[in-house]
Amino acid sequence: MPDCFTRIAFGLGLFALSTLPARAETPTSIVKQAPSSAWQEIQSQDLLVLTLYNNRVVVIQLAPAFAPRHVQNIVALSKARWWDGGDITRVQDGYVTQWAGNPSRKALPATVEAVLPPEYERSDTGLSLTPLNRPDAYAAQTGFTSGWPVGTDGHTVWLAHCYGMVGAGRDMPPNTGDGTELYTVIGQAPRQLDRNIALVGRVLSGMDALTALPRGTGDMGFYRTPAEFTSIQSARLAIDLPSSARPRFEVMKTDSPSFIQYLHARANRTDPFYVRPAGGVDVCNAPVPTRPSSQN
Repeated sequence: MPDCFTRIAFGLGLFALSTLPARAETPTSIVKQAPSSAWQEIQSQDLLVLTLYNNRVVVIQLAPAFAPRHVQNIVALSKARWWDGGDITRVQDGYVTQWAGNPSRKALPATVEAVLPPEYERSDTGLSLTPLNRPDAYAAQTGFTSGWPVGTDGHTVWLAHCYGMVGAGRDMPPNTGDGTELYTVIGQAPRQLDRNIALVGRVLSGMDALTALPRGTGDMGFYRTPAEFTSIQSARLAIDLPSSARPRFEVMKTDSPSFIQYLHARANRTDPFYVRPAGGVDVCNAPVPTRPSSQN
C-alpha cells in the first residue's frame, strides 16, 4: 500500500521472525534487558499530573503530535487551574472514567479556544511505522509510530482507542471537544471511537486509581449525586512542578530492535504457561512499554 510512511524494515517481517533461533524470552524479560538506546525520555512539558482527593496521583502523557490544538488547550487549562476542585463525574463499567473541571467555573479562561476543529487523524508524512501485518477490523493497517498505537489508511494516521488512552469528551457536534472534559478507557478497547473523538494522550501510571472507583448509577455511568463524585485536588504539567517533584518516564522506541523482539514475544508466547502461541497480536494487546526514569 503506497503511502508517505517511513516503514521500519524489520517491522514488515514481524510475524516472519519465527525464523529466528528459538528463545525462551518473554515480553517482560525483553523489556528488562532492553539497552538504554531502546528508550526515550518523555519531556516534562508532555506530562500532566492529576492528583485526586486521596493523594492518589495519575500521570498522563500528552500527544501534541496527534492533537496539537487540543493539547494546547489542556496545557492552558492546567495553567489556569481548571481541574482544581473538579470531579470525576463518570465511571462506566468496561468503558471509560471521565472527569471535568470545577463546576463553579462559568467561563473558559481567555487562553483556551472554545471551538476546535476535529483532530481525529493527521497526515502520515514524516512518521515511521512499525506495522502489524495482521488484519484489523477498524483500519487497513495498524502498528506503532513515535511510541503510540495507531491505525492508518495509507494516507492518514490516528491514535487507537486502547486501554488507558485519554480522549477529549464532546457533545454531538464534532467541534465541541475542547479538552475541558477528559476520559480514559478502562475496558476493552472501544475502537469504534477511532476517528470520532480526539485522543490526546495516555495514562502512564495511576491507572488503578481510575479503574477501581465505584461505577456510576446514572445513564452511561454518570454519577447522579455530588456524594458519588471523586474530587480532584489539582492538575499540573510536570514542568510546572518543582524539579524534585516531577515524575520522569521513558517510553520504548517503537522503531528499535528491542520493541520488534517484544512484539514477536507478545505474538508468540513461550512462557511455560502457554500451550499454543497465538501467532498474532492486536495493536491494543501490545502496550508500548514505559517505565519510570532515573534521569535528572
